[in-house]
Amino acid sequence: MAKRRTSKPKYSIATLLVMLILAVLYNYNQKTQPDSPRKGNDTKEVRALKTFTGKVTAVKDGDTFEVLYDGQPERVRLAEIDCPEKKQAYGMKAKQYASDLCFGKIVTVESGGKRDRYGRVVGTVITQEGINVNEEMIKAGYAWHYKDYSNNAQLGVYEEQARQQHLGLWAAKRPQAPWEYRRDIRRRK
Repeated sequence: MAKRRTSKPKYSIATLLVMLILAVLYNYNQKTQPDSPRKGNDTKEVRALKTFTGKVTAVKDGDTFEVLYDGQPERVRLAEIDCPEKKQAYGMKAKQYASDLCFGKIVTVESGGKRDRYGRVVGTVITQEGINVNEEMIKAGYAWHYKDYSNNAQLGVYEEQARQQHLGLWAAKRPQAPWEYRRDIRRRK
């Protein structure tokens, strides 16, 4: 009778466990790299845009647009202002007003190359007719002067005028600032 040969596993359980942990850590690290300003699996290269002209193809909310530039969409966040969130009081009215100002129009975005943590271009949007959308949103009472990110005193003056005239969201008794609304949402989660 011939002896049966027993084969030993090529890798021990401990080695397999270490390899599994390393693979999981590598995968996690690839998904959470801080040098990528875009969310998700979007590996599109971020363009350094200081001033560019394009067509507004979408209005996401009162202060976030999509502008088609050089055949590619760019998300643009209006600088120095903050509009109510869509689910917040006056949020949909702010979105509609922004849409009336620039949806489907050619605009120039002046950003100085700034982007926010979500990869959006942060800038001032000016229509071909010379309308400064950032200023108009405040003048109509659909945005706050975002003082934490702005030292533009004129925007403060426009906000105060809108408050005194009870325009837009200033018609409410105590409108909630969007940054407070977002903070409350985070606390509830």
